[in-house]
Amino acid sequence: MKTLMDVDHLSVSYGATRALRDVSLQVEPGEIVTIVGPNGSGKTTLLRAIVGAVAPTSGRIARAPGLVVGYLPQRLHIDPTLPITVERFLRLPGGASRSEIAAALARSRVTDLSKRQMSELSGGQLQRVLLARALVAKPGLLLLDEPTAGLDQPGSAAFYVLIDEVRRETGCAVLMISHELHVVMAASDRVVCLNGHVCCHGTPEHVSSAPEYRALFGTGTRGALALYRHEHDHSHDHGHGKTHGHGTTEAAE
Repeated sequence: MKTLMDVDHLSVSYGATRALRDVSLQVEPGEIVTIVGPNGSGKTTLLRAIVGAVAPTSGRIARAPGLVVGYLPQRLHIDPTLPITVERFLRLPGGASRSEIAAALARSRVTDLSKRQMSELSGGQLQRVLLARALVAKPGLLLLDEPTAGLDQPGSAAFYVLIDEVRRETGCAVLMISHELHVVMAASDRVVCLNGHVCCHGTPEHVSSAPEYRALFGTGTRGALALYRHEHDHSHDHGHGKTHGHGTTEAAE
């Protein structure tokens, strides 16, 4: 089995502020790997480095030859005054045929939305359209940055079920960031706990019992709730650093 992506001793800094240090992880074909970590732990920075939006300070990211990567960003602002249908939005990356767009919408379970205006979509519908856009290119690896942020619990649960269905139908691997620990532990093959560096990684069972994980998140739903509040109260400004217990300053995401 050929590794799809190999992140090898990756470090990223914003000026004098270090966001990631010496991070290594691999993604194998067909698996779901989830990254968890508190505010400022570098999760979004890691995904941005993988897609080439930020340059590593040191280390490297190697992809399997010919690997197509689909990326679902954490949020996308659509100007409500811009008249653009879902189908036209999916055609924007260029080169997608009508049948490819229809297939991607069907895979995301939103075939009926093709003629709708983007500005009219609910949060859950928008996430599925963004997923369809990522699927148009038939990726071997899907990158998802907090894909259920802003969705209610039923919408969130349905989206994670959809991701698993897409994985089974297409065989693609998934690397995602999530704050929903109970879902992560149920839906992932492997979990990477990040706090500027890799604190612990492995199967959900291994990570949930690791002292490093418990030190960050506690145990049970109380830990999950604390993480959820922490994630949703933070600023996304890279200019604000955060000092952690181990004494290093890391960029807030």
